[in-house]
Amino acid sequence: MEFFTIANGISVHVWDTRDEGSADKPCLVLLHGYLETMYIFNELVDALKDSFRVITLDLPGHGLTDSAPAGADGQRVNSLAFQAQVVAGVLDKCGVAKAVIAGHSMGGYVTLRFLHDFPERAERAILLHSHPYPDAPEKATDRAREKTLIAEGKLQALAALSIPKMYHEENLRDCDEKIRETVELCETHDPEGIIAAIEGLRTRPDQQDVMAHPPVPLMLVHGDYDAFLPLEKVAEMKEAFPEVTYALIPETGHNSFIERRAACVEEILRFARRS
Repeated sequence: MEFFTIANGISVHVWDTRDEGSADKPCLVLLHGYLETMYIFNELVDALKDSFRVITLDLPGHGLTDSAPAGADGQRVNSLAFQAQVVAGVLDKCGVAKAVIAGHSMGGYVTLRFLHDFPERAERAILLHSHPYPDAPEKATDRAREKTLIAEGKLQALAALSIPKMYHEENLRDCDEKIRETVELCETHDPEGIIAAIEGLRTRPDQQDVMAHPPVPLMLVHGDYDAFLPLEKVAEMKEAFPEVTYALIPETGHNSFIERRAACVEEILRFARRS
């Protein structure tokens, strides 16, 4: 069931499978990435709803969800802390005390912040192609350019250029329909909301402390052709964060849950079901 609710003071677009026969199942929350909406998980929800009550939502500034209110300087910033509070608020509205929290890319940053702020509300956590590091200086510069392009009305052009890069080139043809859908859904974004999201990403804190000693079992799902989280960076993370479980989905880029959905679902189920 899709609905709108108020969480952390803003209107949030939510999808909850509770009324699809999963009310008595453990809860799994899925948090999407930058320029995505909750619909990025359509096929993943279908694959998991027999095992979980799945809740997903448009994160602040994306899709049909509002942004954080303006600060004293008049600027809206969808900070990780604000977004984690929205997730907690949605769980409250859905009557869920604890859940497995899984986030893709930007959603992974929110997941780590949720573990920091609300550790008692997580059963386990999964990072889908994400990491704990703040923006490097060159990435912060790129984000400033993106804000300018979006302010100039070029959000759709930016999405059409950047979203295909999230896939292993060998999977582009098979994933063409999903890529086209994701780009088209960018029309639902409020450009000012995306700018607020970019500012939240640009100013996000270092979260290595959460990754080093996670309060609940934590798994990183990654691909071997991920342009945004290359294997060299994953190797560094394995050395730095040995308490984390690592699951490689072969022949995938940044979106293994789309590119090799069955293999990704298998890893999620194996991890989430561990006692």
